[in-house]
Amino acid sequence: MSTTRSTSRPRAVAAVALAALFSLLVGACGDGSAGGSGSPSGAGRAAVTLAGSDHLGGAPVHLAQERGLWSAEGLDATVTTLPTGRDALNAVLGGQARFGVVGDLPAVTAALTGRDVRIVADLSRFSDWRLLTRTDRGIGGFEALKGRRIGVPQGTNVEYALSRMLASGRLTAADVTLVNLSPNQVPAALARGDVDAGVTFPSFYEAARTALADRYAELPFSGYTARTLLIAGPSADDATTTAVLRAVLRAQQAAAADPAAARAAVVAQSKGALQAPYVEAFQPRYTYGASLSPELVTQLADEAAWAKAAQSLPGSADPSALRERLRPGPLKSADPSAVTVS
Repeated sequence: MSTTRSTSRPRAVAAVALAALFSLLVGACGDGSAGGSGSPSGAGRAAVTLAGSDHLGGAPVHLAQERGLWSAEGLDATVTTLPTGRDALNAVLGGQARFGVVGDLPAVTAALTGRDVRIVADLSRFSDWRLLTRTDRGIGGFEALKGRRIGVPQGTNVEYALSRMLASGRLTAADVTLVNLSPNQVPAALARGDVDAGVTFPSFYEAARTALADRYAELPFSGYTARTLLIAGPSADDATTTAVLRAVLRAQQAAAADPAAARAAVVAQSKGALQAPYVEAFQPRYTYGASLSPELVTQLADEAAWAKAAQSLPGSADPSALRERLRPGPLKSADPSAVTVS
């Protein structure tokens, strides 16, 4: 596979600064992630920290924060959004956060490399992907990507979405040149002509359209359903995890009862990262409902097989091995009907 990775010093410095800022935030919140349960907080509540990435995929978590639903479950929660699910996963695995809202692929790669990732719920599903390109590149189908340069945030669900796009055109990653970009860099790289096409988070589709103006082109793709997962770190005990899930389920119910208010809450919690028109357009395209199902295990196994072949990762892609990464007890306690995996 031909791959170009971005290793510039400014990005490295920015990553260090982000990690330092996140660590300071966690310390200020008194998460106490080295312990087995939440640390005491105001009014006797347990302090927990959640690291997230996709606001819309994890909308119930952000709605719980906006509505203050944690306190009813005895929690004092802090939700911090990081650039990608890979970053959120690393925050959990590194002990900076007790829980994480991440995509399915980062969770799979962590499992394959032997990291202690515990999947406690499948929060939402999304399948409205786009390959972004330029009218002057003449890419009218996925088969036309052969030999092209494609920008993609590697190690995220987006890379797996691209692999499915390539497969639909009877291509593999070996047939193209992958350029590793952060999600927000894809629109600018397309506008400059650094890449011929790009795949990024849906929240950057409009930025690409604006940057390219009348040169903008896209290929819709629905052949991959991304799942947003709630994972727990090693320090999260079942009681705290159940309390977190109960708050998320309450938020899920509130969002179903008043979708407009839920969208407004997500915009507010994004603190400028998301604009109302994007949320209005894309939030209805997500399917919400915390669950742990056989379908989730099947998809994790499929992605594990791809990751082993594409990235030469160790570990087993057998469904039974991936099933061991699920921790159904807390969700079963919060909502027995939500767990259908045996």
